[in-house]
Amino acid sequence: MDASPPLLRKIIHVDMDAFYASVEQRDDLSLRGLPIAVGGGGPRGVVATCSYEARTFGVRSAMPGARARRLCPNLIFVKPRFEVYRAVSGQVREIFSRFTDIVQPLSLDEAYLDVTVNKPGIASATQVAEEIRRMIREETGLTASAGVSYNKLIAKLASDQNKPDGVCVVRPNEGPAFIAAMPVRRIHGVGPVTAKRMQALGIETGADLRARDMRFLQAHFGSAADYYYRAARGEDDRPVREREGRKSVSVEDTFFDDLVEEAALVAEIERIAASLWTRIEKAQAWGRTVVLKVKFADFRIITRSRSFSTPVRSPDKLAQAGRELLVAQLPLRMGARLLGLGVHNLEGEEENAAQGGQLALGL
Repeated sequence: MDASPPLLRKIIHVDMDAFYASVEQRDDLSLRGLPIAVGGGGPRGVVATCSYEARTFGVRSAMPGARARRLCPNLIFVKPRFEVYRAVSGQVREIFSRFTDIVQPLSLDEAYLDVTVNKPGIASATQVAEEIRRMIREETGLTASAGVSYNKLIAKLASDQNKPDGVCVVRPNEGPAFIAAMPVRRIHGVGPVTAKRMQALGIETGADLRARDMRFLQAHFGSAADYYYRAARGEDDRPVREREGRKSVSVEDTFFDDLVEEAALVAEIERIAASLWTRIEKAQAWGRTVVLKVKFADFRIITRSRSFSTPVRSPDKLAQAGRELLVAQLPLRMGARLLGLGVHNLEGEEENAAQGGQLALGL
């Protein structure tokens, strides 16, 4: 007797639109329609998020505040109110719980939901996504965008297609073509450095990536080759994982040219610290231990750490700890191929862990 083919998951990725900035514009009518940035506008300030009005000037999340001001001289900086964002995020997650318990929060403003089998018994995942968006709008006064598909990779890409306040549905027979048209820089797991490497190899789109065989990908991307091979075909079998405390938050970057000079190394660790702080604030994941990672030109890796009695809650303190850990290693024995910074021993808003997904009907 032949086994029945496995039925596909129904995955929704919900992403609140310009979340922090939208909350501020909702609560302060004088900010509506204006270019605003939530975060710090000082010399070391970083944009946590910005309104769509600011994005038209090229302002983006994780951008240094000084650069954001140059791009948009009329930009209004608003101090973050994380207690309010947490409260609204709680409202949104309560809405999710009306449909499924298989929810994987990525941060305060986005999450994956497995609605293959959902509490109201709605057959259409698209209808579930529309109901969730309607409830969010009615109960919080905010908008959310959603991607609906048969796996996490495509659902997350789809949620960004029709922003703000939109839905994009990608059915199983449409997945390969959807990925084929996607710039590789947008594919989850392809960072800026890898995207540049791919571009140098003539790989600009998902179609270009799919045209390369496994041997080529292994030669150029090592252990990541299998993921890229499958992603280019719209394949992703990762389940939506229910929430569990994460162990750390980190950011790292690989360089085309190995860094040797102190000024260049310090500038990079400060940039990485600013990006890490944005990620920490977004996840509300405060840590007591700051960890430096250095990968040398010969691929040897060292880590150094410093622990504090209380969680690091200041971007300046984080950057200072990163600089001091790095400077203590100078001069380096050889050039640095990679620098990374992270925080461990976390408290606060977390995510993820294990729960398999179920299988069922079409979207």
